[in-house]
Amino acid sequence: MSNTDWYVEGVEFGSCNCDYGCPCQFESLPTGGSCRGFEVIRIDKGHFGEVKLSGLNVALIYTWPGPIFKGNGELQSIIDDRANEYQRKALATILYGGETKDEATHWWVYHAMSSKAHEPLYKPIKFEVDIEARTAKVTIPGVLDAEGRPIKSPATGQPHRVRINIPNGIEFEQAEVGSASTKASGAIKLDLKDTYGQFNILRHSGTGVVH
Repeated sequence: MSNTDWYVEGVEFGSCNCDYGCPCQFESLPTGGSCRGFEVIRIDKGHFGEVKLSGLNVALIYTWPGPIFKGNGELQSIIDDRANEYQRKALATILYGGETKDEATHWWVYHAMSSKAHEPLYKPIKFEVDIEARTAKVTIPGVLDAEGRPIKSPATGQPHRVRINIPNGIEFEQAEVGSASTKASGAIKLDLKDTYGQFNILRHSGTGVVH
């Protein structure tokens, strides 16, 4: 069980190298056999003990040579440079699975399945997102640039809307699915074009997803 009471609620945009839909969400193997991607969260409401986390942005970049459950991955957190010393420590703890019940959140799983956790970076994170419109733009200087948009039908050219609903998931209950293009140039490199994009509300605590 978590020793420190914490809660994070906000808007998440993420992408990986999988095709639209991401087989991992359906307990299947990743599209190309490996898993590479990122997520960014705007924290609208949050705390870690007495430390307030509301108003900050965070990101996580990750890679695994095979499916996540086979391990041997790498990950790195990026924490809003506006965060003070206590907020930085709290957010790094949360994103690396600390003070969390075993297997309760995707952050715990990601860290447990990684053989290398790079030191957190503290950078300005510019993040714009609209879940309903399935649009997002992320800029982290020297680290990450990503953009999300609706999937377009190859037949009609019109936007296509589809959702994933996971009632007992460890990341979200419902996500809008879109398309994303991403470049990352830090410790973990990404070069993805028109791959799986995800837009959702995230509610996590030390005991799991809050419903």
